[in-house]
Amino acid sequence: MIVPVIGNPFYAQLVDAVEEELGLAGFELLLADSHGRLEEETRRLRVFGDRRVDGVVVVPAQHEGSADALRTLPDGLAVVQVDRFTDRAIADFVGVDNEVGLRLVLDHLLELGVRSVAFAGSDQVTSSGVERWEMFHRLAEQRGMRTMPGFRRDFSIASGAAAADAFLAAGELPDAIVAGDDLIAVGLIARLREHGVGVPDRLLVTGFDGSELSTVCWPTLTTVVQPVQAIARDAVGVLVDRMRGATGPFRRNLVAPTLRLGASTTPGG
Repeated sequence: MIVPVIGNPFYAQLVDAVEEELGLAGFELLLADSHGRLEEETRRLRVFGDRRVDGVVVVPAQHEGSADALRTLPDGLAVVQVDRFTDRAIADFVGVDNEVGLRLVLDHLLELGVRSVAFAGSDQVTSSGVERWEMFHRLAEQRGMRTMPGFRRDFSIASGAAAADAFLAAGELPDAIVAGDDLIAVGLIARLREHGVGVPDRLLVTGFDGSELSTVCWPTLTTVVQPVQAIARDAVGVLVDRMRGATGPFRRNLVAPTLRLGASTTPGG
């Protein structure tokens, strides 16, 4: 299995779930970190291919470049993409339904009376960064919500802090900020509080992933919870099918998330 950032709490949970599901199927897991860099991903894929592994679970480092990296694997080797996918149909994919997740977030904010929203997310490098940005704007517009200029960098706490700086410098804050993942949300809240902007009393913030981090920070996050175990179970099932000779078109399996309410959208909570 190759992930882009092992230190990300979400990927730590995903790796644990995939390892458990593989164990139940009678396989051992070898783990590598691409550090989000295409050259590292390519090198690690070649190593796995040389070691003649039975299959590969990969979270692609890049939306556009990772398809070529995956082509370095030996022909016929079973591959499944998890959480992120490449821009070309090159392998099966299992991941969260980002549209459902953002619908849950925006409907929740709408019920709270939110009228203006902004998005703090990742850039064009990853499929999740692209999808969440585009779907946020489309769904917010459908709901008649005013979208204010957003911020894009990467999925990290530092990116959340930089987003807060950008929103504060713009002068006018929205009613709510939707973060592309929990790390961004945590960094965003911490920097806003440094500047005396309370969450949720001054504005509301939501996350995405439902990592353990979202339950131990303060305020706790209202966040889209990815069903990690279900994603892992589905991905391993698809991979094992391919290892056993299953053919046919590449599958694209989207798993529905849920919304967990936290103090970050509960004024006075």
